[in-house]
Formats: sequence, C-alpha cells, structure tokens
Amino acid sequence: MSDVSPSSTHNLRADGSRLWATIHETARFGGTPKGGINRLTLSAEDGQVRDWFRDACEAAGLTVSVDALGTQYALRPGKDMSLPPIAFGSHLDTQPTGGKFDGVLGVLAGLEVMRSLNDAGIETRAPLLLVNWTNEEGSRFAPAMMASAAYAGDFTTDEILAKRDVAGTTVAEALDAIGYRGGEAVGERAIGAFVELHIEQGPILEAEGKTIGVVEGGQGIAWFDGSVEGFESHAGTTPMPRRRDALLGLAEFALAAERIALAHGPSAVATIGEATIQAPSRNVVPGRVAFTMDTRDPRSETLTAMEEELRAAAQEIGERRRLSIVLERIWRKEPVPFDPKVVAAVDAAAEGLGLSRRRIISGAGHDACNLAAKVPAAMIFVPCKDGVSHNESESSTESDCAAGADVLLQTVLRLAN
Repeated sequence: MSDVSPSSTHNLRADGSRLWATIHETARFGGTPKGGINRLTLSAEDGQVRDWFRDACEAAGLTVSVDALGTQYALRPGKDMSLPPIAFGSHLDTQPTGGKFDGVLGVLAGLEVMRSLNDAGIETRAPLLLVNWTNEEGSRFAPAMMASAAYAGDFTTDEILAKRDVAGTTVAEALDAIGYRGGEAVGERAIGAFVELHIEQGPILEAEGKTIGVVEGGQGIAWFDGSVEGFESHAGTTPMPRRRDALLGLAEFALAAERIALAHGPSAVATIGEATIQAPSRNVVPGRVAFTMDTRDPRSETLTAMEEELRAAAQEIGERRRLSIVLERIWRKEPVPFDPKVVAAVDAAAEGLGLSRRRIISGAGHDACNLAAKVPAAMIFVPCKDGVSHNESESSTESDCAAGADVLLQTVLRLAN
C-alpha cells in the first residue's frame, strides 16, 4: 500500500454509487411494503443484517469481532498498530416503521470508506475501526444507545443484559437467540477518536440549502415512565362529575406538557410517544393508563426546569381530578459538547471538498453523544427530505449520501495521519 500524504489523498472520494447500492441492498432485511425497514434490535432481521455486515467487512479484509453486548467491530490495520484506532460507524437497528438511512448510512458509509481506501491502495498511520453499535434506537429495549452507553461506563454489562422488552425477553436472551453475544469485554477496546455520519433527522440543512452539518454537540434528553391511576366504572351509569377517568387525566397532562415545552422554546420539546389503557373496554371508564415521555433541550437547566414543571402539573391535575399521576425519570443524558479538534477536522474536510456547510446541534441522541464522555468525538450530518425520520418515508439523495461519505473519508484521513 502507498504512503499517505495530503497531496496523495485530498482528491480521494468514496464510491457514491456503490454506497447507494449497498444502502438499498441491506434494506431487504426487514423491508416493509411501504419502502421502509422494520428491523428491531436483536430481532431475526437484525441478525440477518449483522451476518451480511460481517461478511462484507471480511471481504474487505477487515477483522471482525463482537463484544458481550453484540456490538460489531471491524478493524483495518494501520502502519502503527500501537496507536488507538480512529473509529467511525453508527447502527443498523431501526424503529418499527423506520427508514433506510437512520443509522444505516453511518455504518455503510464507513464500509465504503474502507473499500475506497482499499481501492486506492492507501494505508493510514493509525488503524481504522468500523463499529455497528447494538440497540441505538431503544424501541425494543430501553434505554436507547445502550451499548455505547455501556462502553462509556454509564451502565455495566450485566445491567444491560438484564433489560427486558415488553414480552419479557432479556437482552441476554435476545443476543443468544441470534448468536451475537460476543466474548470481548465491553469498553475494553481503545478508541482514539470517533466520527459518526448521520442524516440530520431535522429540516435545517434542507431549508438552508446546505449539504453538510458540522455537528458541535447533542442536546440533553430525559426519559420518563408514567402512569395515571383512576377508577374503572360503568360508562353508561357513572355521571361525568363523578368519574375518575385516567385517560382524561393523561389528555390534560399531555396538553400541559405541550404548554411547558412551548414556554421554554424555541429548542425545548416534550413528547408522549406511548400510552396504554390497562384492560381497555368500550363501556368502561379507563382506570389506569401507562405512558412514556421524552423531553429534550440543549440546556441542562432547561431540562431540570421542565421536569419540575411537569411534576407540578401532574400533582395539580391529579388532585383536581382525584387521580394519582406518577412520573418516574428512567434516564437522563446531559447536553454533550463534541471535541473541538474532531469538529474542526470535519469542518476542514467539508471545506476542502468545496461543500456548503453550517455548524449545528443535534436534536436527536446518537452513539457519538455517549462516546464523547470517553473519547474525542464528533458527527457529520447530511440532509433528509422534509426533515422526516423514524418513518418509512424517510429519504435522502444519492448525492448527499455520497457527499457525507466523502467528508467522513477525508475526516478519517486527517485524524488517522
């Protein structure tokens, strides 16, 4: 392989058409009739795409290993193997009605980086490491981004292995079912820096006509499990003033959450994404409703203020309606600043490629946000149509995906040399 110098690599580009074909090739694993992907973490479909990814990496000359939480690592040697590798990647699991790009782009663009370096015969000084993190989405097992959180030390491996889905299956059981509980200890592998390419999942880049988002950090997130306890009674014989309707209590609380988020705007958001009536019946006043809540903001103090106001609203509504409203915080991730040097490398790569760009904060959580607590990290965003994500209609363009892969490739070369 050839020596690496700026003059020999500044014109190097990824193969965008090959990347595009790979994105659509892997979309068959869990593909939906509407053109999206249903590939829940550690499902049979996730096992299939993991097998494909392992085979593709090995075909590219990479050495693939798996840790105790199922995260896949694909290593490309460097000239100096004493250096910690420059890592990049994302995740291959999706939402139940997910699209082809969320997470997938970062992993497959990373594979394309490896393939393009092979094609050009280039050996980097530091080794390179492509990563497929387990359970970024959090749609089957909570919390989201659990494997990268365990890598960063936020959870122990045993804590994650014991997490259960709604059917009662543990992470350990799900890993064993698809054969992806590996032998490598979580967090054991050293990483010199981590870069994650991702669709923006928001409308800013598209609205401003920018190709690249240079991500400076991620906003804070707090997740809650909640319940509203009332009293089941006959729908036909219980007068409205005498009802202790749990669903109406949740409806009022949801509107209060909307008011609270708007009051902390423009960046604060609050979402009740799940609500389940216990023992629902057409002619019974709901007596218990379980729900989840997601709050986010780039400012830690705003997350705290929103939680205090949400609890106060729950107490007031509960007392007035003769209900018990419980809000239990199950996870909080503080706002994350990315490493200035890695951010600067992304910015310089985009500038060198002549791509329009802007600095941006991530509204969504990502594995890079967890890793930033342990290793220097940053992200690259590309636009997605109408800012839509976590939806089967999620879409990006071949040219934007290729541009993101080019920036990833050039960033990796800067960091690895």
